[in-house]
Amino acid sequence: TAIVGPSGAGKSTILALIERFYEPESGEIKIFGNDIRSVSRQSLRATIGYVEQNSPALAGTIRDNLLLGCPTASEEAMLSVLGEVNLTTVLERDNRALDAQIGEAGVLLSGGERQRLAIARVLLQAPQILLLDESTSSLDGPNELLMRAAIERVSSKRTVIVIAHRLATVVDSDQIVVMRGGQIEATGKHKKLLKTSSLYRDLAENQLLD
Repeated sequence: TAIVGPSGAGKSTILALIERFYEPESGEIKIFGNDIRSVSRQSLRATIGYVEQNSPALAGTIRDNLLLGCPTASEEAMLSVLGEVNLTTVLERDNRALDAQIGEAGVLLSGGERQRLAIARVLLQAPQILLLDESTSSLDGPNELLMRAAIERVSSKRTVIVIAHRLATVVDSDQIVVMRGGQIEATGKHKKLLKTSSLYRDLAENQLLD
């Protein structure tokens, strides 16, 4: 599911509600059929992987960053998840591979590589629900296409909720939710929304999508 809309529409607030940083003032949010307020925050968050727009990278190695979320992960699992997010080329730049240093705050990586490393770190935890908040914002065109393919692959195994300003990253979503002013204005797939939602059509036209 993709959530789109202008700035201030309430997109990130939905993710905060899912993670129980806030409690809903009305209505319910359910996980596996249960109101999330009946589940402890610890148990709830154990099922969720979250990648924000500017996810941090830590000083140290690629291995250190991956093991942060899953300390018992095998080397095979780490290599596999790096392949899922199209990051194996980073390993090829340094003969130390997983033990290559990435510098303070990941300065030796590009912004897009840091973002993909953050996604790989979360995927290594194998969460049942993956929340991506503008997680492709730092990627250039070619890497954005690669990331779209990676998200499509991982979404076959889990629920993925994506917030995006760039509609190109979410046009293939199973469901797109269009928001404005804290309200859901329309839902559907890309082609349907082009016909039924003036807001979505405006967003698409501004980004030269059809």
